[in-house]
Amino acid sequence: MRLIVPMAGQGKRMRPHTLTTPKPLIPVAGKPIVRHLVEYVARQVSEPIEHIAYVVGDFGKETEQELLRIARGVGATASIHYQDQPLGTAHAILCASDHLYDRVLIAFADTLFFADLTLPPQADGVIWVKQVENWQQFGVVKVNQEGLIQEFVEKSPVYVSDLAIIGIYYFRDGVNLREELQYLLDHDIKDKGEFQLTTAMEHMKNKGKKLYAGTVNQWLDCGNKDATVATNRALLEQFRDQQLIDPSAAIEQAVVVPPCYIGAGVRIRHSVVGPYVSVGEKTTIENSVITNSIIQSSVRIRERIISNSLLGNHVTLNGDPDDLSLGDYAVQR
Repeated sequence: MRLIVPMAGQGKRMRPHTLTTPKPLIPVAGKPIVRHLVEYVARQVSEPIEHIAYVVGDFGKETEQELLRIARGVGATASIHYQDQPLGTAHAILCASDHLYDRVLIAFADTLFFADLTLPPQADGVIWVKQVENWQQFGVVKVNQEGLIQEFVEKSPVYVSDLAIIGIYYFRDGVNLREELQYLLDHDIKDKGEFQLTTAMEHMKNKGKKLYAGTVNQWLDCGNKDATVATNRALLEQFRDQQLIDPSAAIEQAVVVPPCYIGAGVRIRHSVVGPYVSVGEKTTIENSVITNSIIQSSVRIRERIISNSLLGNHVTLNGDPDDLSLGDYAVQR
């Protein structure tokens, strides 16, 4: 089994954080989003992930090395592929065309989920979906009583279905998928101005391929600051029974209200931290109260009340309460 992880998007809704860190590398509950994704998929599928193909933008060598380490952590080899232009989901996947053969999973790295990843033996493909209220914002599917997909529609202004495609797919025949994707590019077939995976899957269905809708128990968005903070909270709740405080953290006359993640070398003095707070390594917190927030690495916080916030690396804060979204190296006094 091969896993393709498209993650070349610019993450504009997450700025200023994505100006310095690619969105899938932003940490939630102590790990980058893409690491949570890869580790979860590797745990849930019925056969080992042999290789992971990441499709990235110009993220830099340090980020690429981190992605290779994540793959090694689940026992897989890995490769890096580049999408230089935002031409759509079909184009992104085709950037890793060398790995479109045999059985393949595709998981876009901007959302996390908890789902049944059972692969029905009769299925040519499985597309995991979740019922949503704002169906106009998503690609959706119509299914019959057996869960077989009858129609794919990309962001329709008219109601077709409220079963949103969440960004994880299985295809039994990667070569067939590659041929369908290449057909779109060769014939300039676009929807909403881009080459869409949903168009290719509609073609596959019309040719008799059996594509089923998979069940998702929980879908966690990381598209903007508030959604990412909410995802951090949901993951910490999932991990409530685990020890998430690094042994090297110094907690002096302070209270940590679980669930929280506290990284290596963190120092917390005369403060209350939690619930639902992730604190990156080498951060110092003094005389403060912090709830429901993500604090990244090497941050210095003194005399603040902070809630529903996302702070980048090397931020320095002193003073008044706030609801914050600050990128790397910000200073507020």
